[in-house]
Amino acid sequence: MNRRKEDVLAWESRWRLPTGLLTFAGVAIVIVSSILIAGVSGTGEAEVLRSLYDESSTVTLSSVLEAIGFVMLAAPLYFLFRAALARSGGKMRAQLVGVIVVAPIFLAVGGVLNGIATNEAAETFHKGEAKSTISAEKGAEECRDEEREKGAKEFGEKYDSGASPLKDCEATEQEESKAKNALSEASLRNPATGFGLAGRIGLAVALVYSCLWAMRVGLLTKFWGSFGMALGVAAFILLVQFCLIFFIYLGLLLIGKLPRGRPPAWAAGEAVPWPTPGERMAKEIEPKGGAPEPDEPVEAPGLGRPIEAPEPKEAPEPEGDGNSEGGESGSGPQRRKRKRRG
Repeated sequence: MNRRKEDVLAWESRWRLPTGLLTFAGVAIVIVSSILIAGVSGTGEAEVLRSLYDESSTVTLSSVLEAIGFVMLAAPLYFLFRAALARSGGKMRAQLVGVIVVAPIFLAVGGVLNGIATNEAAETFHKGEAKSTISAEKGAEECRDEEREKGAKEFGEKYDSGASPLKDCEATEQEESKAKNALSEASLRNPATGFGLAGRIGLAVALVYSCLWAMRVGLLTKFWGSFGMALGVAAFILLVQFCLIFFIYLGLLLIGKLPRGRPPAWAAGEAVPWPTPGERMAKEIEPKGGAPEPDEPVEAPGLGRPIEAPEPKEAPEPEGDGNSEGGESGSGPQRRKRKRRG
């Protein structure tokens, strides 16, 4: 083993277990933060802001925990990227390591700013400082349209407070408009959205690129490599929390607790690509004992006894041309002369 492989394996052996444990800690912290904020709910923006105002400390704690968890998940991403880079033979773009590290940090910053902006919006709405951008006439028109669509009975069941269902609907429309404006006009809303979007894009790129090359060099199986790339896309389109599934698997791989163990490329210190479908098929159809030797007898199918290989036939020797003395020609047999009848 050359010096470079020794250095790669030594570094991975030293940091594999700490990184795996850090991965599980990060996943657990992100899950706890999601559980904390799950208690805040409502049927509309106004009701959610009222609940958030009463649970402002929970919102702050959840956003801080989420940020810590995402920063910790940068470690396994970097470990996987570096391991694949060491086995790629210089084909990977090492400059993308910046995206690997920065993406979780952007997500963390965006989460903290979002928590601050949400608390600010809840306080503004509670104090009655939020303004509605929908007129009373527009609100009444929308409520009448909703009443016609749902029917008087269903409409009355939904808006069952106030002087009448129609008046309750109009008041609700005004409250919803105020809540939406409070959320959108919070001072840190735009920075929170920007950092969050940048973090989601960066995480998608980091997962797709790292998993692709880790699969190519044999660090990840084809299933988990493809699944990791799919979760990277899901992190950008849907929720970042979907990626926790892949990080749980990566943590198990790093601490060596997978049922089938790590792929061979981890111990080899170099790329061990997975065989192509054609190579797998050729290996499956290859005889286990190898092809028989030409001189060995071949068993006749179904008879259970060997068939002797036929001996080659000797070519017949050429006959004489009759011009040599005594009727001989080289090594051929003598040719008899016929008597002429008189």
